[in-house]
Amino acid sequence: MVESIARVRHIRVTPQKARRVVALIKGKQAEEALAILKFAPQGASEPIYKLVASAIANARVTADKTNEYLDDADLYVKNAYVDEGTTLKRFQPRAQGRAFQIKKRTSHITVVLATPENAEAAPARANKKASK
Repeated sequence: MVESIARVRHIRVTPQKARRVVALIKGKQAEEALAILKFAPQGASEPIYKLVASAIANARVTADKTNEYLDDADLYVKNAYVDEGTTLKRFQPRAQGRAFQIKKRTSHITVVLATPENAEAAPARANKKASK
């Protein structure tokens, strides 16, 4: 089983908006996720598209290092989540000498791709659980 992780940090997209896009691709095949992101109208879809493409490339490198066979069609989005990054605080002048705070939020986005586990490995694990 090949598993690869790709992360992007301090991306200038609010976490709430990025989570809407990430929810579209969770559990999907990697190629299908790229197709969804390519045509999604949200602004956060472009950096997430690049992130999934990077995770696919990371999976190829990992498979080459461990001498495992990897077919890109087997990869699926095992997990994808968005964490809140640092917030840039800016001030905008308002009437009567006041200042209004503007919060420019950032996100840390993580995508985990994996290949499905082998059919032989699943029964062996079930036997271990049954023996405990």
